[in-house]
Amino acid sequence: MKNFKTPYYVVIFVSKRSYGDNGYLLMAEKMKELAKVQKGYLGFESASGETNISISYWRTLEDISSWKKNEEHALAQEKGVTEWYD
Repeated sequence: MKNFKTPYYVVIFVSKRSYGDNGYLLMAEKMKELAKVQKGYLGFESASGETNISISYWRTLEDISSWKKNEEHALAQEKGVTEWYD
């Protein structure tokens, strides 16, 4: 468990990757770095296996909403739906 000052919020993303990289690893690294400079970002953890779990920590719900609406992040989400995840 993280030791962030409360309150804070957690976003949990569970996924199953499709076959092949198709640029996924490069984009994942880019998104990790981009998230770090977003307002309210606190941290990130992930676990990989048959199913992948990604957890990001944020100061406010508004910060989460802003991250979800980030143009580059939105493009990565779209590619996730069309190319990277089953």
